[in-house]
Amino acid sequence: MEPNGIGELKVPLLQPPEAAAAAVRTVMFQLSDIKCASCVNSVEAVVGGLNGVKSVAVSPLDGRAAIKFDPKLVTVKQVKEGIEESGFGVGELHEQDIAVCRVQIKGMACTSCSESVENALQMVEGVKKAIVGLALEEAKVHFDPNLTDVDKIIETIEDTGFGADLISSGNDANKVFLKLEGVDSVEDVNLLMSSLELAAGVNHVEMDLSEHKVTVSYDPDVTGPRSLIHRVQEASCGPKKYQATLYSPSTQRGRDKVNEIRMYRDQFLFSCLFSVPVFVFAMVLPMFPPYGNWLNYRIHNMLTLGLFLRWILCTPVQFIIGKRFYVGSYHALKRKSANMDVLVALGTNAAYFYSLYILIKALTSDTFEGQDFFETSSMLISFILLGKYLEIVAKGKTSDALGKLTQLVPDKAYLVAIDNDGNITTETEIDTQLIQKNDIIKIVPGAKIPVDGIVIKGQSYANESMITGEARPVDKSPGDKVISGTINENGCLLVKATHVGSDTALSQIVQLVEAAQLAKAPVQKLADNISRVFVPIVVVAALITWLGWFIPGKAGIFPKHWIPTEMDAFELALQFAISVLVVACPCALGLATPTAVMVASGMGASQGVLIKGGNALEKAHKVTVIVFDKTGTLTVGKPEVVSAVLFSEFSMEELCDMTIAVEASSEHPIAKAVVVHAKRLRKKFGSSTVEILDVDDFEVHMGAGVSGKVGDRTVVVGNKRLMHACNILIGSQVEKYISENESLARTCILVSIDGKIAGAFCVTDPVKPEARRVVSFLHSMGISSIIATGDNRATATAIANEVGIDEVFAETDPVGKANKVKDLQMKGMTVAMVGDGINDSPALVAADVGMAIGAGTDIAIEAADIVLVKSSLEDVITAIDLSRKTMSRIRLNYIWALGYNILGMPIAAGVLYPFAGIRLPPWLAGACMAASSLSVVSSSLLLQFYKKPLHIESP
Repeated sequence: MEPNGIGELKVPLLQPPEAAAAAVRTVMFQLSDIKCASCVNSVEAVVGGLNGVKSVAVSPLDGRAAIKFDPKLVTVKQVKEGIEESGFGVGELHEQDIAVCRVQIKGMACTSCSESVENALQMVEGVKKAIVGLALEEAKVHFDPNLTDVDKIIETIEDTGFGADLISSGNDANKVFLKLEGVDSVEDVNLLMSSLELAAGVNHVEMDLSEHKVTVSYDPDVTGPRSLIHRVQEASCGPKKYQATLYSPSTQRGRDKVNEIRMYRDQFLFSCLFSVPVFVFAMVLPMFPPYGNWLNYRIHNMLTLGLFLRWILCTPVQFIIGKRFYVGSYHALKRKSANMDVLVALGTNAAYFYSLYILIKALTSDTFEGQDFFETSSMLISFILLGKYLEIVAKGKTSDALGKLTQLVPDKAYLVAIDNDGNITTETEIDTQLIQKNDIIKIVPGAKIPVDGIVIKGQSYANESMITGEARPVDKSPGDKVISGTINENGCLLVKATHVGSDTALSQIVQLVEAAQLAKAPVQKLADNISRVFVPIVVVAALITWLGWFIPGKAGIFPKHWIPTEMDAFELALQFAISVLVVACPCALGLATPTAVMVASGMGASQGVLIKGGNALEKAHKVTVIVFDKTGTLTVGKPEVVSAVLFSEFSMEELCDMTIAVEASSEHPIAKAVVVHAKRLRKKFGSSTVEILDVDDFEVHMGAGVSGKVGDRTVVVGNKRLMHACNILIGSQVEKYISENESLARTCILVSIDGKIAGAFCVTDPVKPEARRVVSFLHSMGISSIIATGDNRATATAIANEVGIDEVFAETDPVGKANKVKDLQMKGMTVAMVGDGINDSPALVAADVGMAIGAGTDIAIEAADIVLVKSSLEDVITAIDLSRKTMSRIRLNYIWALGYNILGMPIAAGVLYPFAGIRLPPWLAGACMAASSLSVVSSSLLLQFYKKPLHIESP
């Protein structure tokens, strides 16, 4: 090594982040025919001998093999082949790490483009799933990092002819992006990376050396952005000072969109500088002889000044401004597909090069006369650019609702420190992105709440309409939760941050809606299937059109006066053929579904209905029956015990102690209500302090109750069905008590101690005030309602009668609910399930459309297709109605897009010309094509005016 360690710099200490991450990777295989240690040794010897393999571990028991390797030296495929060569079978990759990345794609024009990118990505080794959204201009790729990486994915997209920028990779949930200052050398970079990597709670550090940016993955329970910035500052030594500031990579995407809109606008205006004079010289001035005579001045032979000027002005439009169509066509044909660029390039080239032929003939002949189409070529490109500009502006508006959600979070917040008495000792204004978990934030009246948290001091009302759709302000006092992006109306609050950054409810809503906008609706398959054959059919139709006019024209089959005096049969046929090429529009078909889904999902989110993708949106409009859970869905979900009785020699203290001990381990709302009431009774009849006894052999009986051993006593707490299952005798006195309360829509929770009914708790859960009106409205929509509950039949029937539901399935466990859903599906019904608890998850998954109440459990929300943020039943109607309106809009879009092509192509081909003299010039056909895409996007934008069909004011 050289003095001062300079020689170390020859080693690539500053490898790119992806290189460092890829240094050693592990892949798992499932091997067959592994029978003994000898087999293991054979595999380890062969695979271990491969260059780049670091270690091999094979289990002789189950045949699993774990191989660590350097992906720069050996591939997974080579490892797999090495195992197979040693005589053992290799199963599917086992326990793969699946990574996810999101990539912005630039330049997609129609469904053919998005399909080409999707197919190219699916061909990449290691890519498990690729979804490309045309309207969102984004791809979401699931891949095995052992086989490929983000660079390969971006390279694949670029090879298909489109631009690609990485939006995110892996889990961005807990990442902070910092811009470093004061970093001038390799030593600075190494020092800062080491400092950050050694910080508590930091999981991974990635450095962008060129721009001095660093990405830090961290555990939010341990550290946060403010601590990491402070860590960078602490690394300063002597005169060397380091600073770090936040930057947001998402803002780059917004700038790219603005730049794209500006680019199309500038190109259109630039093309107009040339195409408008060409149009005036060709179509306008010749109609006014005194003013247009100078254009007929002959420069040489039959070459006129007008023809020469049209050629000079048209050429920049064709080859400079129109270059994008040539590039797009090249890449499309290279990947063996065809898109709008191919049609435009064919049409404009036919017009331009035929006109160039006319110019050359006029230059070399003193008798030749012909009609040029330079104005066709230049005006066609100008109109298409205008159409693309207007289309991109309109497409940007399809995500307006989502954009408004992301702007709800304020830029600044007041961070405070408090003493033991809750008094503020310090107050600092900070960037909202610097807030960390457990920070205390001061929210002044009228300010937006920056994070999810819990009120620790103060009293106020919060306007949560932007998140839940509920216009009535919600009372907030100490202990209440507040939501990021909502508005504090009148009082000053101190809030302890519980969820920050991308963990907030608002961020999760945005992430869910973005994923929904990327997911394809099944109805999109129609456009995908048409797009595969659309362009070839159009090219063939254009060729047939040209032959259909040229051959009869030359043969004199149709009258001579059909051919304009300034043209011959060839030129007339060529104009019709070019019009057919450019009037056909595959773009409108491709945009019909995704633009409507984008607008609808954004509007749903703004009204408290989160729809997880086009599939859920499409299925919801077909729903014919809705199965409602009872507790927490039709009822308020806050059960209260209204009475407690003893049925044996046990004391009230014993009953309460046994009940509390067993029910304290249950998460069910009724169990929690029983525990609260039992503790209250225990204090009333016994000591002021309640000690919860230990429970052994605790068991949950889904949909029935719980059981366990408290000391040497066996305790069972639950409904009558559970008592029967445990062979516990229910006397006539108990039966009478149960029937009396069940007729009042109350639930009886029985407590058995050592096989005897010791007592019972009577629980009531009031019905939601809007339930009856919602059920009635659903009936008017042609949708029937059913209750499926684990509660007893009498209580369930009483609730059903109260809300107007005729069919009840009671005393049903979670599997029974799912089976009931399947039975309804077997009868040909499209079933929606509305629930809120863990026990509803199987039915939510089994249903065609699962709807989870937003206040329900995470598992239920995860299993559902639609989440009702506000927990109001009226949003069940909103979800179905929005789905119906969206599908109606999509059908209208398809009717317009298909109808336009079906009607436009024959008119462009000259079907009406013999009868009405109507001829569609190519430049006008191009304008029609541009207008068709714009009209489809505009049609989808009308969904922004969607209003709820039923709005019930809270009491």
